Amino acid sequence: MQIFLTTFTAVAMLLTIGILGYWLISRKVIAGPVLGPLSVLAIDIALPCLIFAGILTKFNPAQHTDWWNLILWWAGAQALFTVLAFVFSLVSKAGHRREFRVSLLFQNGIFFPLAIIAEMFGTGSFMIVQLFLYTLFYPAFFFNTAPLFFRRGLKLKPARILNPVLAATLLAVAVRYTGLDGFVPKFLMEGIRMVGAMSVPLLMLVLGGTIYLDMSEIERPSYGENLKFVAVKNILFPLATLGVLTVVRPPYAIAFIIMLQAAVPPVTAVPVITGREGGNRNIVTQFMVASFLCSLITLPLMITIFSRFFTPG
Repeated sequence: MQIFLTTFTAVAMLLTIGILGYWLISRKVIAGPVLGPLSVLAIDIALPCLIFAGILTKFNPAQHTDWWNLILWWAGAQALFTVLAFVFSLVSKAGHRREFRVSLLFQNGIFFPLAIIAEMFGTGSFMIVQLFLYTLFYPAFFFNTAPLFFRRGLKLKPARILNPVLAATLLAVAVRYTGLDGFVPKFLMEGIRMVGAMSVPLLMLVLGGTIYLDMSEIERPSYGENLKFVAVKNILFPLATLGVLTVVRPPYAIAFIIMLQAAVPPVTAVPVITGREGGNRNIVTQFMVASFLCSLITLPLMITIFSRFFTPG
C-alpha cells in the first residue's frame, strides 16, 4: 500500500501543476503565445541543466563502468514498445490508427519517471542518473521517427540528433571521465542545479496550458476511442511489458525504469508533432488528456503490481 501511496503522491503533484497551468491560461493570467518560450526554457535550458548537474554530482565512472548497458536496454525496450504499439493499435478505428500508434509508442519518458523516482527513492538516488543515461537517445529517436507515422521517408536533422538534452548528457559524462568536474566552481554548479529544478514545474505548467488551448477547439470528445486508448496505454501496455520483464529478469533499477516507461502517459510533444505532420491533433490531445487523468490511479497500480515481482537489492 505504501508503494501505491508514494506513486500516487508523485503523479498527483505533477497533475496539480498541470491543472494550475490550465487555470492560468483559461483565466488569461498568462497569454497563450507565452507557452512557446516557456517550453523552450523548460526543454532546451532547464532540463539540460538538470541532467548536467545530476550526472556531475551522482555519476562515478570508476564505480559505474557498465553504464552504457542502459542504452542497450533502452534500445531493446523501444523495440518491444514498437511491436506492442502496432499490435494494440489494431483495436482503434482505422481513421485514428496512426494517431493511436504514435501516442502509444512515445511516452513521457523523462518527467513522469523523474518525479516518481525522486518521490520513491529520494532526489539523491543514483537511479535518477540511470534514468538520464537510459533516455540518452530518446529525444533524438522521438523527433526523427514520430513524423514517419504520417509521411514516408526518413529525414534526419542534425539539430534533432544533437539536441540540448543529448549534448548536456554527453558533456557531463565527458567532464566526469576527464576529471574536469573538480574545476567547476561551486557557485556555478549550484546555479545550474537551481535552473534545472525548474524543468519539471515549467513543463507541467506548459502542458496544462497547452491542453486548455487544444481542448477548447474540440467540439465533441471521442469517448469510445479514449476509453480504448486508456485501457491499452495505461493497463495492457505496462502489463505486457511486465510479462516480458519477468522472463528476462533485468536488474531491479533497469526493470523499474522500463516499467515506468511503459506505464506513463504519452509525451507532451505528440500533439505538436501530429499537427505539424497533418495528423489529427485533436484526437491525440484527447488520448493524452485521458491517459494523464487516469494515470493518477493506473500508474500507482502498475508500480504496485510490479513490486510483487521485483524488489530492490
